[in-house]
Amino acid sequence: MPKQITMKELTEWASAGLVLLSGATAGHYAAVGMNAIQWAGAAAAVLGSVTVAVAVRVWPTPVKARAED
Repeated sequence: MPKQITMKELTEWASAGLVLLSGATAGHYAAVGMNAIQWAGAAAAVLGSVTVAVAVRVWPTPVKARAED
């Protein structure tokens, strides 16, 4: 039986995809040519997506309370 994907795994993969997408986009436009303001914006976008990815992995998973008998 296949393993069910949890919300935590989904958010981890989505944040990794965000880092990849922002880095690839910044790299593409860097190769085409950017001015200093565009470089700063691209760096902010990449650093922001890395921050999201780290926060998703570090943030504790909510603990569900057990019902007592």
